[in-house]
Amino acid sequence: MSLYPIILSQSTFKHKDSLKYPFEERGLQFGDGIYEVIRIYHGNYYLFQEHVDRLYRSAEAIKLNIPFEKEELSRLLLELIKRNKMTSDGKLYLQVTRGSAPRDHVFPKGVTANLYAYIEDLPRNLEALENGVKTISIRDSRWENCYIKSLNLLPNVLAKQEASEQGCYEAVLHKDGVVTECSSSNIYLVKDGKIYTHPATKNILHGCVRMAVEKFAKDLNIPFIEESFTLDDIPSADEMFLSSSTSEITPVIQVDDIVIADGKPGEITEKLQEAYVKDAKIEETKTKQMM
Repeated sequence: MSLYPIILSQSTFKHKDSLKYPFEERGLQFGDGIYEVIRIYHGNYYLFQEHVDRLYRSAEAIKLNIPFEKEELSRLLLELIKRNKMTSDGKLYLQVTRGSAPRDHVFPKGVTANLYAYIEDLPRNLEALENGVKTISIRDSRWENCYIKSLNLLPNVLAKQEASEQGCYEAVLHKDGVVTECSSSNIYLVKDGKIYTHPATKNILHGCVRMAVEKFAKDLNIPFIEESFTLDDIPSADEMFLSSSTSEITPVIQVDDIVIADGKPGEITEKLQEAYVKDAKIEETKTKQMM
């Protein structure tokens, strides 16, 4: 993936090669910060306001003062797209930390938060979307406030690495057999025409695409039930799928050695994918570009 050259640092646009933070940076030393990943289709953010709103909720949860109001930050992020002349599919990574200060566990006084954002190309993973992915299950060892999109991601990284080493796309996390989510996505089980997923508690990230999935299900008259399912429920599942900003709505065809139904993406998953494509205006944008 190619990194676009212009970086948003605080309220200034800089070339990526000129951006250097002091080594005493709380995000680096404590994981004391938050982040967002926003999907881009043909140069347009998808679920933009939802991501910005969640960023500010995460900031409030860890008592971090973002140095801009929502409207100003939104304007800067839109300007970042324009300055990079970005018109392809990609993603924005946005991070805010408590700032740079001498190392001390206690919050520093009089320090301004460090904020930066950058854009990368990210083509849609059509292979995974069309054919589904394999996953493993692994114990959820994360902290109790996963609803905060914080920088404390080491358990997620280790779980994702384990999945990768086993030739799988994702790691399905569970607490004593109760499935919570995946290392970097929300997870769903379909049974008898109903969608089941873990309730939006502090134990999972309240995904922006997850909220979209709930809306799509409602529009399609598919019951969306916020009720935990277990590893023992997986062998009898009719379908499974996961969702995130970078994975969209991806069918899950296997968990560990368990093949889901016939090992192919299910009907409900495909209907949700169609709704996603329509909502994100993916096909519409492609058509306009071809004309």
